[in-house]
Amino acid sequence: MLWIGTSGFVYRDWRRLFYPERLPARAWLGYYAQVFRTCELNATFYRLPTPQAVDGWREGTPEGFLFACKGSRFLTHMKRLKEAGAGLRRYFDLVDRLGQKRGPVLWQLPPQMAKPDLPRLEAFLEALPPGRHAFEFRTPDWYLDPVADLLDRHGAAFCEHDLVKRPPPRLTGGWRYLRFHGTTGKYQGRYGRRRLRKVAANLTQWRGDAYAYFNNDWGGNAILDAMDLLDLAGQPVAAPERSVPGEA
Repeated sequence: MLWIGTSGFVYRDWRRLFYPERLPARAWLGYYAQVFRTCELNATFYRLPTPQAVDGWREGTPEGFLFACKGSRFLTHMKRLKEAGAGLRRYFDLVDRLGQKRGPVLWQLPPQMAKPDLPRLEAFLEALPPGRHAFEFRTPDWYLDPVADLLDRHGAAFCEHDLVKRPPPRLTGGWRYLRFHGTTGKYQGRYGRRRLRKVAANLTQWRGDAYAYFNNDWGGNAILDAMDLLDLAGQPVAAPERSVPGEA
């Protein structure tokens, strides 16, 4: 199964570019879910969501929709993966309210964690609940075979992204997680069909599940690139209903 979407869905400059101008923000998720079957939640990285927010995401999307959740930065950037037990329980008590709509969890390590620490990573992996977990390392020092071996033993994916200019040592976990951060700078710059054609060919030849999210949100580039990748991968892009709730 190939899941393609964007990292987040609430951006002001997506109004008129993607969302109808008069569509209220509360209806954006439902509109987004007419086009894409998955979204990577950025909000779960910055702060713990309220139960009401999680319930709204679950109830505001159709059956079969899937959320990838970014792991809490409290655990990755503040605790640096140490003493994670209580924080993990608080985090998953909330995101598990998504039920069958919760997909993989992405753990993005800060660039300040430049030096690989395999014992710390292993302890964190062992503390994680069952499910799919991906790890995004922001420095090339982590791109080592022993790191890939450790992730593979735990069924975790070595996140493929372009802020480190090299591929992972190897794919791990039997599934893939890809993030596209932009071509001209962080979160900006369009990839376009020419660049994405090779990505689509690679993903369609992959025999396992893969999740791909575009984080180049400036100017709506993520929306356009995600649509292009869907089309190139042979998945039809749905045309959303553009009416505004409450209009006659």
